[in-house]
Amino acid sequence: MVSYGRELEKAIEIAYKAGREIMKYYGTTFEIDYKKDGSLLTAADIASNDIIINGLKDLFPDYAVLSEETKDNVKRRESTYCWIIDPLDGTKEFANQFGEFTVNIALVRNGEPVVGVIYVPVVNSLYYASKHCGAWKIFKGEINQINVCQNTKNLRLAVSRSHKSSKMDELLKQSKGKVAQVIAKGSSLKGCYVAEGRADVYYRFGLTSEWDTAAMHIIVEEAGGIFRDLNNEKMTYNRINTLNENGFYILNREENKLK
Repeated sequence: MVSYGRELEKAIEIAYKAGREIMKYYGTTFEIDYKKDGSLLTAADIASNDIIINGLKDLFPDYAVLSEETKDNVKRRESTYCWIIDPLDGTKEFANQFGEFTVNIALVRNGEPVVGVIYVPVVNSLYYASKHCGAWKIFKGEINQINVCQNTKNLRLAVSRSHKSSKMDELLKQSKGKVAQVIAKGSSLKGCYVAEGRADVYYRFGLTSEWDTAAMHIIVEEAGGIFRDLNNEKMTYNRINTLNENGFYILNREENKLK
C-alpha cells in the first residue's frame, strides 16, 4: 500500500499558510473582478493560489498541478500524480463576509483522490484524509477522527447557500416527509458536514469543477460516506474536461439516496 504521509503533511502546512494570507484580506475593502464564467475573483484568490502553487511545485516538482486560478496545461494528464487546487472555494461567501469559504487541496493518483485537505480559515478548523487512513479534523488544537453518522430518518440535507436550483426545489418536494432539515452552507463545507455527521445528504445539480470536489471526495469516502455523480458513477479526476457536468451526491448511507 502506497503511503502519502509526506504529501499530506505538506499540503496541510501549505493550506494553513494560504488561509492565513486570505484572512489578511477578509473584512477589508478590496476590488472584485469577474471571470469569463461570471464567477468572482479577488486578490485573496490570487495570493492564496500563489502560495499553494509555489509551495507544492518546490516540494513536488514532478507532480502536475490543476488549479482554478492557473491556466490549464493538459500535459498534466501525462502525470501519474496531479495536485488539484481551489485556493479560495466560496469566493461569494468570502466577499459577503459569511465566513463559509475554504482552501481545498487534493492529490490524485491515476485519476483517484488519495489526499484531501480542506481548511476553514475563519474558524481555524481543518479537515483531512489520505487513502486507507481515515478522515480527521483539527480544531482548537485537537485532532479527532471523523465519521459519517448512521441516521436514516428525519434527514438533514445540505444545500448550496449561493447556487439555487429548480431541480433542488423538485427534489425537496419529492422528499417531503424524509428530509427534516435543510442546511445551507457555502463551499466544500457541505461535504465536510456529511463527513463529520452534521448532515446526512448533499445533492448538487449545477456545474462544479474538479477543484470543487476532489478534496471533499476523499474526505467523505474515508469518513465512510458515499460520493458519486448523478449517473451513479464514480467520479474521476485529472480529466480533459474539468467540469463536473453530471452533478453529484454525497450520502451517509446508501438507503438515504433521494432520487
